[in-house]
Amino acid sequence: MIPSFNEQFDQHGAWRRAFAQQLRQLGQWMSANELMNAAVQERLQNLEEQVRRDKVLVAFVAEFSRGKSELINALFFAGFGRRIMPASAGRTTMCPTELGYDPGTPPSLRLLPIETRLQATGVAEWRLRPERWVEVPLDMDDAAQLASAFERVSQVRRVSIDEARALGFWHDEAQDDNPVPDAHGLVEVPMWRHALINIPHPLLAQGLVILDTPGLNAVGAEPELTINLIPQAHAVVFILGADTGVTRSDLNIWREHLGELAGVREARLAVLNKIDMLWDTLSSPTQVQAQLERQCLTTAEMLGLPLAQVIPVSAHKGLLAKIQCDDVLLEASGLPALEEALAQGIVGRRQSILCSTVAVGLQALHEQIERTLNVRRRDLDEQMLELRSLRGKNASIIETMRVRIQNEQQEFDASAARIQAVRAVHLRMLRDLFQQLGGRALKAELVELGEALTSGGLKLGLRKTYNATFERLRTTLQGAHTKGGEIHAMLDGTFRQLNAEYGFALQVPPVPVLDGFVRDLQEIEQRHQQYIGVGNSLRLAQPEFAQRLLRALNLRLRATFEGAANELEQWSKAATTQLDTQLRERKQSFTRRIEAVERIQAAADSLIERITEIEEGEQHLIALQERLKTMIGELVAMPGGLLAATSGLDIDISEPVPAPA
Repeated sequence: MIPSFNEQFDQHGAWRRAFAQQLRQLGQWMSANELMNAAVQERLQNLEEQVRRDKVLVAFVAEFSRGKSELINALFFAGFGRRIMPASAGRTTMCPTELGYDPGTPPSLRLLPIETRLQATGVAEWRLRPERWVEVPLDMDDAAQLASAFERVSQVRRVSIDEARALGFWHDEAQDDNPVPDAHGLVEVPMWRHALINIPHPLLAQGLVILDTPGLNAVGAEPELTINLIPQAHAVVFILGADTGVTRSDLNIWREHLGELAGVREARLAVLNKIDMLWDTLSSPTQVQAQLERQCLTTAEMLGLPLAQVIPVSAHKGLLAKIQCDDVLLEASGLPALEEALAQGIVGRRQSILCSTVAVGLQALHEQIERTLNVRRRDLDEQMLELRSLRGKNASIIETMRVRIQNEQQEFDASAARIQAVRAVHLRMLRDLFQQLGGRALKAELVELGEALTSGGLKLGLRKTYNATFERLRTTLQGAHTKGGEIHAMLDGTFRQLNAEYGFALQVPPVPVLDGFVRDLQEIEQRHQQYIGVGNSLRLAQPEFAQRLLRALNLRLRATFEGAANELEQWSKAATTQLDTQLRERKQSFTRRIEAVERIQAAADSLIERITEIEEGEQHLIALQERLKTMIGELVAMPGGLLAATSGLDIDISEPVPAPA
């Protein structure tokens, strides 16, 4: 039997925990064997943090009354024995709702008042101001209290048409999509702008984040939702009515917000919900199945999806079947097929991406430690040659060798000024690079676009300004890569000289390729274009909307540029830490060589003892290299197999590899 989405996500969480534990044990082993330095420690911490804190965001998107909240109940909350998310007839989820878990925060529902839309501040910035949110404590032992609290996301208020227009819920150019005024001329709008639900659900505690979105009007009125949140989803579930298929409003949502999501093309699922409405006594099961198959085929063609990504379900019957433990009804509901598709599209794909990223990091870590071990082995080889040349020699020759080693040490110490000059040049070039990608430079690049967006009247020439802005941003990223190449060339030349003069094994890693960030930039540009067309002219004329649009764009761009800067910073640290490590190793080598010669001068039998120590030291380093290779290999292979829930690997770190006396 194929595991459900919940079971597979549970296994994914167990793998992440076991992997992070093994990574921490690897760090302890390296510390015990004196292989840890600042760069290695930072790389290990980043890898562990990346695995341990990995989040999987699933966005549920639909027009009103498609059964979206009921589907969330059936997939994730059937264990409560009742509905948790509001799923009654009519419009239930009135504001975007995020469900996740932060163990540092008590279980709660936090609601951001809709009036905050009158200000240009985005939701991401409001998150940093908890005093502006209405907080409702949640009792995890009382399912009825949870359901009652969650009903608040359905709350509405009635406002004038002018206020609805200011809030983004009334559009003069799209009368058919506007809410219907009542007898007093008032219209219904959501009471809340955004909701955050923090509960210790097993899947949420393992990194699942659920985004429940409202209908077309609310989605379109919140640029941050369509520019930032939905594009960051690892999977999008688009819910349609099985009886209606793809309606005009459904198609609008798909085309404007979901159709071109580059990052989740393989993880976009169209769900034809409420198939139980087609079950009737006047049609045979064969006829019902043929009708469903036609509807799935039509939906796949209209949305441009593979047929396998269109799944018919009955969320209501699936929830009922899980609560009543009715396997026959559960199979008929189609819910297991959806769970399987989610597991393959989300868990499998996400674990594959995470494994690939971690494998690259582990390989770089392995190479970094190998260089340190090779430097130590080379130093031992040099000492061995020196000591063997002293066999049968008199005291004056031994003294001559001691003096020669001291002279070499003095020459090496004299190179400190030169190395410091290299550091100064490197830091200056790095500072220039970070300034190119910094927040101040980004803000300057957006000034022209900001002025065009916030100017009064029709935004003539906005698209031209928009295209020019993104062209400059692309040039900035390309310039950052070029600057990284210049730093690489400078370090490569310096490292070659140091290798030749002092026998170092310095090697500059390749400059990170920023193509991924360029693709992110292209996706942001594409996602933003829907807001600057002629059809949005009246909405753009509203200063608050234009400012929210600009803030949402700035937030996404800043994340992209900071990601590129972090990538280049990690690369720079990996390059320069080699120098620090090998300088330290060389200084220690000089100290050991002088001490060995002095011991030999004091006692003849010390020569044999020291040669024996060096031979043992070489065997110790070989053992370390073999152990390191095995441990890294086990970690790289660990994600590939079907890892048992929490068994992990048995790496003994109780004692380091024995070192010679």
